[in-house]
Amino acid sequence: MNFNEIQELIRLVSKHKLSEFILRDGEFRLVIRNQSNPEPIAPVVVAPVQQPMVTLAPSAPATPVVPASTPVSQPAASEVPAASTSEDSSRYIAIKSPMVGTFYRSASPEKPPFVKVGDTVDLGQHVCIIEAMKLFNEIESDIKGKIVKVLVEDASPVEYEQALFLVDPA
Repeated sequence: MNFNEIQELIRLVSKHKLSEFILRDGEFRLVIRNQSNPEPIAPVVVAPVQQPMVTLAPSAPATPVVPASTPVSQPAASEVPAASTSEDSSRYIAIKSPMVGTFYRSASPEKPPFVKVGDTVDLGQHVCIIEAMKLFNEIESDIKGKIVKVLVEDASPVEYEQALFLVDPA
């Protein structure tokens, strides 16, 4: 194949807006890719399929039927009812996560936690570590007070601005 034939193939690939053209002839292989003006690809949107709710006949109490593949959420043992939390936590200030990552209460599994319930923290005192992208960031307290509650379990993921500790500033 000569240079003029290759140029003609390139022109045809471009004219017909082909994204790729491959020519094989024995040991010879020619690949022409048209990347100068790629056509936009429509994004694929996957929407969740909603399962219908089925109820029993009116004579029996209405009960939703949950498909076997759907996990049933159970409240965690560490969750506290909302009523008691709202009235108690109104006077407390939360130390929040400044980033997304994994929460650790101590510097290593063998060492004691930085703070525990009942400890008094000062401004700038280290209260935990958050690992983000293999970097261990020591998180400092931005308030002074007494730790009332640890809201996150050790080695669990945390979100940005998620409350980590409740502190009584009094």
